[in-house]
Amino acid sequence: MLDHRIKFRHLTCFLEVARQRSVVKAADTLAITQPAVSKTLRELEEHLDARLFDRSKRGVTLTDYGKVFLRYAGASVTALRQGVDSISQVRAQGGLTITLGVLPTVAATVMPAALKRFKSLGTNTTLRVITGPNTVLMGQLRVGEMDLMIGRLAEPDQMSGLSFIHLYSEHISLVVRPGHPLLADAHLDLTKIRDYTVLVPPPNAIIRTVVDRMLITYGIGALPDRIETVSTSFGRAFTRETDAIWIISNGAVAIDIADGVLVELPIDTSDTFGPVGLTTRVDAPTSPPVEMLINVIREEAARHHAAHSTPKT
Repeated sequence: MLDHRIKFRHLTCFLEVARQRSVVKAADTLAITQPAVSKTLRELEEHLDARLFDRSKRGVTLTDYGKVFLRYAGASVTALRQGVDSISQVRAQGGLTITLGVLPTVAATVMPAALKRFKSLGTNTTLRVITGPNTVLMGQLRVGEMDLMIGRLAEPDQMSGLSFIHLYSEHISLVVRPGHPLLADAHLDLTKIRDYTVLVPPPNAIIRTVVDRMLITYGIGALPDRIETVSTSFGRAFTRETDAIWIISNGAVAIDIADGVLVELPIDTSDTFGPVGLTTRVDAPTSPPVEMLINVIREEAARHHAAHSTPKT
């Protein structure tokens, strides 16, 4: 286990003595007294229960234990300095713009809180949020027009050269306006949705395959009266003003359901769960501000969905 008595001063003193091969020279470089260097080394050797240096009139040389420890002590100090430098980089990169592609599944739930928190960190970074069909956003990500994309995991053949960070999983919802005729049916037969206009995602949407599979499972098949759209504003308005049924990712309508603006049909959609997360390019280096934004989104997603309700069964 890591000995918490080992401090940064122990490591820097050890590294300087190893580099100078002299306690006297190390003391001069560190601007401390020779006895202070010797005391620090003794403390470190006691904590490790190992002799790190052989001492002689010609100076000091590393023991076998010291040679092993040198490798890891140097890496630790380097990593810490890089961490400190990364904070400076975040603050120094004022005016940086981060472009995000956001699908409706997270635009209304996780992202507002995540971006609000990120802006409160004082990074002086401009956030550019772009929405649209998955194929369009994926294409922009591939050519470097955006830094990351947030939404459902794409099909395997679309993920070449891309990396996915899982945030959570969500289901498909079938929502209607309050007072919809189907809500009066205590034992709803889902095939009855064929009697109404149904809003579904277009063929190029990530969830379209999941929706088609669900409809086949319930014996519905092709819908005679459907509207294909990825517009959440249109879907919300049309569903509230008509008897249409809107089939959409739960994240896009979770707030509407919580506010009672829309109502989820009592249908078992547990088989429609799919992963939602962050997609980035494998070959693109992550800047400190982007890394910070990714961490904030992950934490907010975990917080938001810790108490997220499961689909009705």
